[in-house]
Amino acid sequence: MSITVEEKNRLIKDYATKAGDTGSPEVQVAVLSSRIATLTEHFKTHVKDNHSRRGLLMMVAQRRKLLDYLKAKDEGRYAKLIERLGLRR
Repeated sequence: MSITVEEKNRLIKDYATKAGDTGSPEVQVAVLSSRIATLTEHFKTHVKDNHSRRGLLMMVAQRRKLLDYLKAKDEGRYAKLIERLGLRR
């Protein structure tokens, strides 16, 4: 259900705004999006797993908060991140 260390390191490297960056909103949203995608796949086979579903809802809420923060701070970075992750359709 969790992402691998290699996958997380790849996301950090791809979305970092500078070297050694692990805490920027872009990195955090990218990691959360990956975790949300893996959990969504998990729920296709484990429909009644309500404990994990609660964790998924908390991750979605956290990602929403980070995106709202980024939109308020810098609309350009927000738009670029949304397009890069393919979140809004």
